[in-house]
Amino acid sequence: MNKLPDEVYEQEEVDLLIRQCSKRCPTGLRNRALIATLYSTGLRLAEALALRPVDVDLGLGTVHVRKGKGGKPRRSGIFEFAAPHIATWIEARERLGVGELAPLFCTLEGGKVGQAYIRHLLPRLGKKAGIPKRIHAHGFRHSHAAELDKAGLRLTHISRQLGHARPSTTDTYLQRVSAAGLVEAVREVA
Repeated sequence: MNKLPDEVYEQEEVDLLIRQCSKRCPTGLRNRALIATLYSTGLRLAEALALRPVDVDLGLGTVHVRKGKGGKPRRSGIFEFAAPHIATWIEARERLGVGELAPLFCTLEGGKVGQAYIRHLLPRLGKKAGIPKRIHAHGFRHSHAAELDKAGLRLTHISRQLGHARPSTTDTYLQRVSAAGLVEAVREVA
């Protein structure tokens, strides 16, 4: 079986994707916030969709993943970039009368948003934005890891942020997603 290449999105591409979502329609606001959260936290799609409003602290810049892979909880940081998108969605959610116990990224009635919906949404947004890369939820995780690596964070910190059980998993992960960065670095030296 041929494995598809790992995708890494630049901040400008994430901005383009977000701009494809409505600024007025509640589902557009939700989708903007979800994309910003995925990129800004490196959460797995299931982890992001399981968040509750109480799990996000925009003041501290953290998200609380209650059940990560293997059922393990963790706190992860969130890029400031996502805060206005999340705050706008939370306000819209409150106007809709959705209760605090509903998932943060819920339907307009407070139900769960399915992973399949997001898996169909993201490629459509990518096509609409004119982005030639394959757009998928895990690509935001790759992008987040690459951003942290580029910023010089220690491997153990990146590992904890992503919820990996071992730093060796993160190292393997970064070797796959940072290939473009390696080529860039070599070109700068030459």
